[in-house]
Amino acid sequence: MPREQHPAERPHPDRPHTSVPASVLDLFAVPDDVRPLPGGQGHSVVAGDLVLSPGRDATTQAWLSPVLARLAVALDTEQPRGVRIAMPIPARDGSWVVDGWAASRYEPDTTACTDLGVLVATARLLHARLAVAVPERPAGLDARTDRWARADRLVQRGGAELRDAVAPYESGTVVQWVAELDHAGRQGAPGPEQAQLVHGDLAGNVLLDARGTPVVIDVAPYWWPAPWAEALCVLDAVLWHGADPATLEPWQDAVRQGALQRAALFRLLSEAPGSPVVADLVRAVDSSPLRAL
Repeated sequence: MPREQHPAERPHPDRPHTSVPASVLDLFAVPDDVRPLPGGQGHSVVAGDLVLSPGRDATTQAWLSPVLARLAVALDTEQPRGVRIAMPIPARDGSWVVDGWAASRYEPDTTACTDLGVLVATARLLHARLAVAVPERPAGLDARTDRWARADRLVQRGGAELRDAVAPYESGTVVQWVAELDHAGRQGAPGPEQAQLVHGDLAGNVLLDARGTPVVIDVAPYWWPAPWAEALCVLDAVLWHGADPATLEPWQDAVRQGALQRAALFRLLSEAPGSPVVADLVRAVDSSPLRAL
């Protein structure tokens, strides 16, 4: 399914892969010995000691990759290591994206992390460090025009614009989410914590290295309170990674319920009305103990 998803970083020798232009291999200084990676949409590859991934936005990576590179170095020098980030690697000319391809350091002997408890703990560690590393909202976030960015802005704005946006989905449950968020705002309900830079696609994008340390990959940048990203991680784990819907139960208190509603609306609006993902999302939340949403 089309999501902001990075494959697990282990070569898969048998599957066809997207052809990498020779100019890309040259600028990233890797040999023409390209091996595909499993997971995701099957387009990322290993070349030499790098993972090359297509479809990367040069404007976003120009500000995000330096932040992640500095933080990756800092995290790798800590003992004991609590969390790591796959190191972004620039091309020989200093650019972070070449013809839509970006590179990160290949992490051998990793496995995909599917333990929801570990994913949530990783989210908290990562976001605590990002809050310090990026104290102000990056202007580059406004340059994104992809469907996830459009969905994000609609949920951020709320109000009539959000109500109009969800109408084509013809879901009473979704309309109720928006109405409850509107009501909470009018009643002056306690708001969430300070917004910060967060990873908006953690479920499926955390690996465990040979020592069991989480390695975060493919950071999808958003500016939300950390509980929003945590709620999104839990929701995605339920939707696509087999987590028990009962894991949504803790999100029923006044502040956390709003985070989950906004996370669900974000996922909804990033899909077209009628997409099977929409039905799966509504069913996952509606069939959980959160029927009161």
